[in-house]
Amino acid sequence: MTCHDGFTLNDLVSYERKHNEANGENNRDGGDDNRSWNCGVEGATDDPEIERLRNRQVKNFLTVILLSLGLPMLLMGDEVRRTQLGNNNAYCQDTETNWFDWSLLAKHADVHRFVRILIARRLLRDVGPERQRMSLAQLIREGIKGWHGVKLNQPDWGDSSHSIAISAEGPSESLLVHFIFNSYWEPLDFELPPAGSGKNDSWRRWIDTFQQSPDDIVAWQESPKFSGRSYRAGPRSVVVLWAPRG
Repeated sequence: MTCHDGFTLNDLVSYERKHNEANGENNRDGGDDNRSWNCGVEGATDDPEIERLRNRQVKNFLTVILLSLGLPMLLMGDEVRRTQLGNNNAYCQDTETNWFDWSLLAKHADVHRFVRILIARRLLRDVGPERQRMSLAQLIREGIKGWHGVKLNQPDWGDSSHSIAISAEGPSESLLVHFIFNSYWEPLDFELPPAGSGKNDSWRRWIDTFQQSPDDIVAWQESPKFSGRSYRAGPRSVVVLWAPRG
């Protein structure tokens, strides 16, 4: 999502344009196509609503990165919303622009906690029982996937679409996972597929980035049950549900 060049993850959701004046090149250096959105205010703000939205966007992006197939890459400091004050070409700066501010660990403790739990679940793939399961190549080749929109099996692939959902299950796995991505500015109700073969089978909610910490993510084993046939995803949020199979 972010790299050593370009915006940090915090700046990706805080700046519409680069601010490289301190580099001494009249803001001509660095890329201009940053695919960023400042959530309504350019740069730092004390507006609590904008800060909540930025926090949510950061968690959305981190969820996508750390749950994707393949090897994830995190830019140092993204786990605590490190900023370069909109400078997207800060290689020449041996200043606070590039230094790590350790006070961010306390200021953005909820984001740091969120990342730690995401990583903890990903690392479960390295323990003994999970080594016997499908390899990455097998999962890509053989995994059972279903794409959805707000209605089951009706994904909207249009240019103006702001939402998508996917359910995934490996043929040899005993786990069903359902992902909901709502980038619309209003809440949306998503139909859910059956969580199992029985009437009383329930989904478990692991992640809902619209919720405030600590309800935005919980330890995998502590995911609360959710028994509804649809799920209301808040504006600009990611939801991850799972259910045991078999």
